[in-house]
This record gives sequence, structure tokens and C-alpha cells, in this order.
Amino acid sequence: MYYVYILASKTKVLYVGVTGDMVRRMHQHRNRLVSGFASRYSVNLLVHVETCTSSIDAIRREKQLKGWVRRRKVALIEAGNPGWRDLAEDCLGS
Repeated sequence: MYYVYILASKTKVLYVGVTGDMVRRMHQHRNRLVSGFASRYSVNLLVHVETCTSSIDAIRREKQLKGWVRRRKVALIEAGNPGWRDLAEDCLGS
């Protein structure tokens, strides 16, 4: 199983990523173990997640979402998570 996800900061800076191990990846984001955009801007709240059965499909979807304008990403998030809750608490037990 592969996951395409959108993280947000408390100020709603967005980050789109893909992983085959959501628990490990969220641990990395939460603990700023990988330097880069998400770490620099404290983007660590899981606000949207999709599952894919292949890495190719997941990467394709990630690229698609990254190509979207912010307004469209926000609409996607709010369609399934209108309160911008941290979904990691539900799906990962974090």
C-alpha cells in the first residue's frame, strides 16, 4: 500500500508527499528528522491522505496534486476534513 498525503502547518502552509510507510514518514515529519521544506516550515499535521495500490499510481497522484493551485488543494482538504483536524491521530494512533 502507498499513500499520497497533504500536511499542513498551523498557519496552513501545505506540503504534498508520497510514502510506502505512513507511520515512519509521519514520525520523520513530526520529529523533523529530514531537513527540507516541511521541517523548515513546521508542516506536520496530516490533513488529507489517499491510498494507492502501486508506487507508480501514488507518484502520479502526488505529481498531480503538486501541480494544483493552492485553492484546489484547500478544496480537496475541506471536502473530506472541513475542520483541518490532524488525521494522524485517527489513522496512526499518534
